[in-house]
Amino acid sequence: MTSERVGEEFGEGPGEALGEGPGEGAGEGPEGGPAERPVPGLALGILYTALAAFLFQVSVNLFAVRSDAWHVLPGVVAFAVISVCLMLHAQPGLERARRRYGRYVFLLQALLTYLPVVAYHGLWGAAGGFLAASCLLTFGSPWNWASYTAVVLSMAGVGLYYDYDGQSISYLTTSTMLTGLMVFGLIRLVTLVVQLHEARGLLARLAVSQERMRFSRDLHDLLGYSLSAITLKSEVAIRLVPEHPERAVEELESVLGVSRQALSDVRAVATSYRNMSLGNELDAARAMLEAAGITVDTVLEGPMPVGPADTVLATVLREAVTNMLRHSKVQHCRVELGTEQEVLRLLIHNDGVSGPAPGRAGSGLRNLRTRVGRLGGSLTADRLPGGTFRVAASVPAGPVKAASPPPSRP
Repeated sequence: MTSERVGEEFGEGPGEALGEGPGEGAGEGPEGGPAERPVPGLALGILYTALAAFLFQVSVNLFAVRSDAWHVLPGVVAFAVISVCLMLHAQPGLERARRRYGRYVFLLQALLTYLPVVAYHGLWGAAGGFLAASCLLTFGSPWNWASYTAVVLSMAGVGLYYDYDGQSISYLTTSTMLTGLMVFGLIRLVTLVVQLHEARGLLARLAVSQERMRFSRDLHDLLGYSLSAITLKSEVAIRLVPEHPERAVEELESVLGVSRQALSDVRAVATSYRNMSLGNELDAARAMLEAAGITVDTVLEGPMPVGPADTVLATVLREAVTNMLRHSKVQHCRVELGTEQEVLRLLIHNDGVSGPAPGRAGSGLRNLRTRVGRLGGSLTADRLPGGTFRVAASVPAGPVKAASPPPSRP
């Protein structure tokens, strides 16, 4: 049987995606607002404050040596541009621009690092540390550390060129190296903080999406059966009213019981807690199918499951019965439960697969596969030779309980 045909038998419309529904746009956050969250300003504020402190100290150093503002002002502006170049590495939302223009920005920063050395000599050493940090941020391995080392050594070359003493050359070289590492570490830390903030927002949106999918699956798997049962029993009661009013009353009382169970199921979905029993579902399925005039055979050759496997297999049985009542003209149904090599296997056969159901009725098959897959099991739905439709679910056996005998037929 093709996957499209199987999907139709389980009420799946073409192209229907699990968890997609009205009001579940990709651009909305957990509470329906925009997915983007405010940038963590504290981390960026610390970075900007540190860069501003460097700019202030360089300005003080230049004014201390040269009191002429026209001589010092170009250096202050150049260092401010260098600081902005570094800020671009940490600013969120500029990833594409950094990939496209990062090397040009680095070239501009390199020019503003080495050209002013002619006028300011060793006073411009802090710019070398900023350029060293940009090397680590702009290039990939191994060119990042190679260029970083080249910048550090170039600052030592500046000291030698201007005939600095050994202590001054050592200070200039060491300060360039440490400043580069410090600024690089600070910018990387800010970047990680921003990424962590975005990841937390993504996890929150995923949690909301998963809860929506759980709610959708539970509504389909639990209420689909109850509503089908109410419809069937109501139709039976209507047919019985003229000649058998007593039986009609019994059917209506049964409808009341099913509706109360449906209400309980809705509350269970809302509280994310719903345990089901395969034994109870077998009893309910037999009663429901026989009320619809369908012959039911049950073969229990292994122990009944307990825990999550019990709930999942009960859900599979309930969904299969729901689709028999909703989509098929079934005369005979056979339910088998057995254990083979530590695997519990539930087989549900029916002989009345009909044409595709009109419209889109949910995501039954996909929901069942999701539930069974979470236990490490598998689920298939196939048309067999002779016009028989089979649903087969297998899950690891795990803990089991003694099988109860199949209920006697009236």
